[in-house]
Amino acid sequence: MKEPFEQAVRRHGDTVLRVCRAMLGPGADADDVWSETFLAALRAWPELAEDTNVEAWLVRVAQRKAVDVTRARARHAVPTADLPEQPSRLGNPGDDEDGLWRAVAALPQRQRLAVAYRYLGGLAHAETAELIGGSAAAVRRAAADGIKSLRQTYDAGQRPEGAPR
Repeated sequence: MKEPFEQAVRRHGDTVLRVCRAMLGPGADADDVWSETFLAALRAWPELAEDTNVEAWLVRVAQRKAVDVTRARARHAVPTADLPEQPSRLGNPGDDEDGLWRAVAALPQRQRLAVAYRYLGGLAHAETAELIGGSAAAVRRAAADGIKSLRQTYDAGQRPEGAPR
C-alpha cells in the first residue's frame, strides 16, 4: 500500500533538500527546487506505482529540477563592475577591414539575401525560400551565384571600392 503523500514529504523531505543544496548550494534556489519537486510529486502521486521506491523517485525529480535551474543560470548575463578594455571582435563584422561586408552589400538583392540567410544565418534553402520568395532551387542558385561572385572578387585579388590593400 502506498503511503499518504504528507507522510512521504515528512519522511523524505530532508533527503530531497540535501540533494537540492548539494547541487545548487544553500539558498533560495535550493528551497525553490525542493518546493517544485514536491509540487511535481503531488501531481504525479495518484498514478505512481505501488512498488515505486519513493525516495529514489523524489531524488530523481529533484535532480532534474536542479539541472533546470543550473541551465537557466548559465543563460543569464553575469553583471560585472569591470568592463573589458576592448570589445571582442569574435564573430562580429567589425570595421570591415577587408571590404567583405561591402562586397556582400554590393551583390544583387536576391543573391545578398540568399547568402546572408544561408551562410550567415544558417537557414536551409527551403527556409530561405519561404522568407524571400521563390523555390528552394532558385534560392540555392542565387546563393551559389553570390558566393561565386564573392570568390571571383577575392580570388582575382580585386578589392571592393574603398577596401584597404
